[in-house]
Amino acid sequence: MTLAPPPIAMLAELTHRCPLACPYCSNPVKLARQDTELNKETWISAFQQAAALGVLQLHLSGGEPASRRDLTELVTAARAAGLYTNLITSGIGLSERRLADLNQAGLDHIQLSLQGTDAAMADEIGGYRGGFERKMQVAAWIADIGFPLTLNTVLHRRNLHQLPRAIEIAQEMSARRIEVATVQFHGWALRNRDALMPTREQAAETTRVVTEARARLRGKLVIDYVPADYHEEFPKRCMGGWGTTGLNIAPDGQVLPCHAAQTIPHLTFDRIQDKPLAEIWHRSDAFNAYRGTDWMAEPCKSCDRKTVDFGGCRCQALALTGDASATDPACSKSPHHASMQAQAADHAAQVNAALTYRIAPGKPVPAQGKR
Repeated sequence: MTLAPPPIAMLAELTHRCPLACPYCSNPVKLARQDTELNKETWISAFQQAAALGVLQLHLSGGEPASRRDLTELVTAARAAGLYTNLITSGIGLSERRLADLNQAGLDHIQLSLQGTDAAMADEIGGYRGGFERKMQVAAWIADIGFPLTLNTVLHRRNLHQLPRAIEIAQEMSARRIEVATVQFHGWALRNRDALMPTREQAAETTRVVTEARARLRGKLVIDYVPADYHEEFPKRCMGGWGTTGLNIAPDGQVLPCHAAQTIPHLTFDRIQDKPLAEIWHRSDAFNAYRGTDWMAEPCKSCDRKTVDFGGCRCQALALTGDASATDPACSKSPHHASMQAQAADHAAQVNAALTYRIAPGKPVPAQGKR
């Protein structure tokens, strides 16, 4: 058995707890409760194992990672292991003192989420009154300390018109990078397709705005762009290819090839408490299930793009076709492509659809899912 190259990055989902209730959250609908979260010692061991495996970048995420009282200690341990540390946060739960402590601990970078470019939009989407004002204060503290900053904005039908202002805000915050991420329909977002699906016209306009901004701001602001899958001709290279460049660890210790992999029911995911990380990465059935190209069927098997996009997203293929090994319907060569685009139009037409907000871990989902 030829071993896979080591992963470059690891996403550590420290908790599913979060003060926000974003309806596009990529966390699974069944959220991990606090009493199932890995303790500090297990996370520190995971960081050490990741560094030994070859991981270079550690992304500390959630939920909201600031919900962990031991966050500063975890950053200290990650830096001691030699990992580059990036905190992915809403900003809620971070004080000026706590940011100073994280800086002292060696935190390398912060990625701050933006739900909208004004309080009305941001607070509605985040389900947290006062969230936008708090976020702007945290951004000012980040700038004062001097953390390198990426602004992350998830765009959908309700806020795509705010993209030009989001790019301006990134510049005003002295961010080095902005991630323009059109909503990906996994987790809670899948429940909200009627409310969040962009129109084809919005998707095209977003691409135009990004292209123009990249040319205008070259050398000043890096713009990463995740386009609208349902309106594309070819799928994205999901995770750089399954089990190829990165891995996730869920709050309860499950080691995953991507954040949505738990939706594939025939796969069993090992836990970091039970097996060494290197063994899971190299030898587990789940990580080898869709690694490389041998698993592919037609049209992927004979396609000249098979090592470009690796057939697209396995989780999206499952969600839309019932078969995780099928060609991602985002691909124009998929027999399901036309159906996917028709679904996109149907969802985008539901202009009055209500939002189903993400709920706190351990609480039952309301019968109608409305808040």
